[in-house]
Amino acid sequence: MNLLDLARAAGPLLWVLLLLSIYVVYLPVMRVLALNRLGQDAGTLIERARALTAESGAASALREVDHAAHPSPAAGVLRAGLGRADRGAEAAQAAMNAAVLDGDARAYAGLSALGTAAQIAPLLGLLGTVIGMVRSFLVFSSTSAPTPAQLATGISEALINTAGGLIVAIIAYVARNALRAKADRVMAQAERVREELPAWLSGRPAAVVAARPAPMPEVALNFEPVKV
Repeated sequence: MNLLDLARAAGPLLWVLLLLSIYVVYLPVMRVLALNRLGQDAGTLIERARALTAESGAASALREVDHAAHPSPAAGVLRAGLGRADRGAEAAQAAMNAAVLDGDARAYAGLSALGTAAQIAPLLGLLGTVIGMVRSFLVFSSTSAPTPAQLATGISEALINTAGGLIVAIIAYVARNALRAKADRVMAQAERVREELPAWLSGRPAAVVAARPAPMPEVALNFEPVKV
């Protein structure tokens, strides 16, 4: 029996499982491509922005980040925090929080769909199993002494649908966990930037410190009367 014969013996629910399996394979492939782009290492850019913030201020670091046009969420958090640095620490923190949420949406996109597919696939297989067993019992009700060939149709439908649902669910679960682990690594760098950037902004550049006017010397005044 070839695959086409198996599909015919399994009934219409197997075709639904086949369509679901195509989606379960297509979505992880597209997400891996997207995460590879988002997961480009931004360590060099982060260190460069740190140095420029200390030397020349947030504006120079922001120009460097904009010029790099890095696609990672870490670069997005850098851009958001440096862009609001002139409005105070609270504004910069709020902008970075929003950038992290945006990065989460991009990094974890599609994971909920894979989780749903992993839950639905066994249920579809179970439904096909029930339908196949019902067909087998209908043979008993219509024939006093059914032959193995007459029972085989319902039993094969039940078993094939069960196997198909489990296979699709396993693929979906494995792909979802692998993509989540990759997305966690991508967002870890963005979280690092969100935690470290306020400390960069709180430090004053050396040029500003050097330009600060020196304090006036204290002069002691003596108001005692002068003896003639």
